[in-house]
Amino acid sequence: MPLTDKYISQSKAIAARVLGDEAVIMSTVDSAVFMLNPTATAIWKAADGTRPLSRIIEQDVCSEFDVTVETASADATSLVEELAGHGLLLLSDQPIVQKETP
Repeated sequence: MPLTDKYISQSKAIAARVLGDEAVIMSTVDSAVFMLNPTATAIWKAADGTRPLSRIIEQDVCSEFDVTVETASADATSLVEELAGHGLLLLSDQPIVQKETP
C-alpha cells in the first residue's frame, strides 16, 4: 500500500505548538525538534487519523498552496516518513482512533 493511502495521526508522545502558519514539534521520546514550514504545518494540523494522506494533500495542501498533486505527494511522503521515523506521526491502513489520556 502506498504511503499516500495510509491514514496519519499525531502521536501523543510529542510537544507541539503552532505559531502563525508554522509549527514546532518535539518528540518526548528522543527530544528531536522539527520546525515545519506552512505546507508541512497544514499536513501536521490535518493529521487527525480520519483521512488518508492523499486526501489531506488534495484538500489541505493543493487547495491552499500553488503546488501540483505530484509535487505535493512527493514532498508530503518525505515529510511523513521522517516524522513517523521519529515517532511523531502514526501510520495505519485504516482510520486511527486514539484514546484520550486522563
